[in-house]
Amino acid sequence: MDVYELIKRHEGLRLKPYPDSLGHLTIGYGRALNIAGISKDEAEAMLRNDVASVETRLRGLPWFQNLDEVRRAALIDMAFNLGWGKLLGFTRFLSAIGHGDFETAAREMLASEWADQVGVRARELARMVLAGVWPSP
Repeated sequence: MDVYELIKRHEGLRLKPYPDSLGHLTIGYGRALNIAGISKDEAEAMLRNDVASVETRLRGLPWFQNLDEVRRAALIDMAFNLGWGKLLGFTRFLSAIGHGDFETAAREMLASEWADQVGVRARELARMVLAGVWPSP
């Protein structure tokens, strides 16, 4: 046994946030988020894992790999933001982008409640889908 195994034994692993015995929002092996937070490296690792998960699901769409890098990135960003289930509700958008009709796809993005909610993000992603170019920094 080492110190890591000892702490794991005492803390237990919780993969979803929960209030500990003092009411602190906690995750993992006793990380009190409202006290310790996470480091930038941890946030970057979480982002890489989350993007990989989204991209894996999107690869299940038969036309996803046929998109250029910019349009794939826009779709990954949109799926990351919406979640898989809500993205699948964008049936006209998905059909249009899958058929290479980027004008209709962009229009469908902007005509959604999601676009009203996220504003600049939706407009930027719609421009990426329409033109196939990265946004200016």
